Amino acid sequence: MNTTTIRVDRDTHAQLVEMSRSSGDSLTETVRQAAEALRRAQFGLRVQQQYAELRSDPDAWADYLAEAESTHVADGIS
Repeated sequence: MNTTTIRVDRDTHAQLVEMSRSSGDSLTETVRQAAEALRRAQFGLRVQQQYAELRSDPDAWADYLAEAESTHVADGIS
């Protein structure tokens, strides 16, 4: 595995070390998981912002809902 050095403040380092110890993962794995969690959270926020923008335009929202309904695939689960 290729690695690199990153600089973090001491409090952040201590938090990462504690999370690493409590999970039993390496510090490298803990940082990787933290970065992935942040990436997912930021993605979720962007999706929320885009939905809010879409909802703010009644015509665009109606078009979106109509398209969603027209492409709906029943999964058989009720």
